Parts: sequence; C-alpha cells; structure tokens
Amino acid sequence: MTRHGKNCTAGAVYTYYEKRKDTAASGYGTQTVRLSKDAVKDFDCCCLSLQPCKDPVVTPDGYIYEKEAILEYILHQKKEIARQMKLYDKQKNEKKAEMEELSKAAKESKMKVFLDKEMSIISKPLNPFSKKMESNGSAEEASSSQQSSEDKNKQLPSFWIPSLTPEAKSTLVKKPDKNVYCPMSGKPLKMKDLITVKFTKVDEKVDRVGLINRQDRYVCAVTRDMLGNSVPCAVLRPSGVVVTLECVEKLIKKDMTDPVSGEKLMEKDIIVLQRGGTGFSGSGVQLEAKEARPVMQA
Repeated sequence: MTRHGKNCTAGAVYTYYEKRKDTAASGYGTQTVRLSKDAVKDFDCCCLSLQPCKDPVVTPDGYIYEKEAILEYILHQKKEIARQMKLYDKQKNEKKAEMEELSKAAKESKMKVFLDKEMSIISKPLNPFSKKMESNGSAEEASSSQQSSEDKNKQLPSFWIPSLTPEAKSTLVKKPDKNVYCPMSGKPLKMKDLITVKFTKVDEKVDRVGLINRQDRYVCAVTRDMLGNSVPCAVLRPSGVVVTLECVEKLIKKDMTDPVSGEKLMEKDIIVLQRGGTGFSGSGVQLEAKEARPVMQA
C-alpha cells in the first residue's frame, strides 16, 4: 500500500488537514486557533505590561497591575478627559454665541419689517389725476426689483468661488464621562481603590532577576503552598498578603481575622485574584481565538 502524501491530489477524500490548509490560504471562512500556555499571562503579571510586577497593586475586582503602569494609565485618561471637556466647552460657547446672533438677527428683522410698514403709511391724500403716471412708474420699478431679487435667489451657488463654497458640518462633541474605567473589568477605577499586594517569595535570598527566571516564585503566606495559575488565590485587604482560596475557606473564614495584621475581616476584604489559564480545558478560561472572515457560498 502506497504512502498517502499530505498534498495528494489523486485521493477521493478531502481530508481535514487539506481543508484547513486551503481555508488558511484562501482567506475565506472562520479560522479557530487554540491558545497554548505560552499565550496566557501568569497570575503575578501586570494586565497592561504582561510582565512580572515589581510593585504590584490589585483592584477590587482582582486584577493585578504594576503600580507605575496603572498610575500612568489613569493620568493619561484624565488628560484625555480634560482635553475632551475643553472641546465640549468650546462647542457649547460657540453654540451659545450662535443662538444669541440668531435671536439678535430675528429682532432686527422684526424691527425692519415694522419700520417698512410705518414708512409705507401715507398721511396725506394723493391726487389721483396729477400723480397717476408717477405711481404707475414706481409700481413697475418695485415689481421689476422684486423679480430680479427672486431670480438671484433661484441661482445656484458657484462652488469654484471660495466665498461661496459650502462649509463642512463640524462633528458634535458629546459631553465626556469624567470617570476613569479599569481597562480589564470596565468598571470605574480610582487611585484610592488600588491595594498594594505583598507576595511571599519562595526564597527571600533570591534577587528579583533570579526570581523572574524561576517557574515557581511565590508561596501562600499562611500554608506555604506553591502559587500558580492552577491555584486559586486571594488578597487580604488589610495586610495585602496573598493566600490560597483553600486557606481562606478552611482557616481564615472561621474567625474572619487577618493572620498577618490581626485585623478583623469582612467579605469585601477578601479579593479573589483573576488568574490566567494553564493550557488545559479544565482551567475555566476561554483558550480559543476566532477570526471571522468572508464565507464562499454556492
């Protein structure tokens, strides 16, 4: 039996491999790729820089950021909001000035109409026999002037003359939202909401460079269990230490006391960390990426 080649064109069966290869080469059809462990960030990496945190902080929703990166992000968002607010105020003032000009022009037009009516009132009676020709002449002149003004209004504007070209309508600037939102959860974020995180190192003698190169870097502050993407973790707000959720359920929730600082805990003081995936389908993380492309239909 001959060996079946990958690019065999004499076979009667259109294999799955050939179908995927043709789909990728044609540019049509939805492509699905499963992400591996290398495409998922570690639990102690910043959500913005995707690098291990040197000075980590956590949001109330459990997202870890490098302190410098998240503060720079908040500052950038505030500058952008201030810029949008200036544009909105400028647009508002321009609209107010335009409305004032329109109201002033309306008053002037009403005044002009009133004055024209007042000037048209004749206080002395006219002699119909002596000034008949003059009145006919003035009527003809008025009708001709009215006709010429109507003809001018009917003429189309000259688009090649700069003074008569139509102006493009400016886009309306909406009033910006003054809140800064978390880049991951999309919820409002303030600087006072950031909580400093204190990871417990595996070996205190290892420096930061050596710590980054290691696969297992941190342990639970209470049980000394190894932390990783496969281990659910939580941050205790009063002390900022990281412990496993198993430790929280079995030890901490019995008396609701922080084992490091000794302070009483509430439910909101236990912040569950948002961790990455492990590459396995059981990690509970969506590890498939899809790209929708045009589809050829028969």
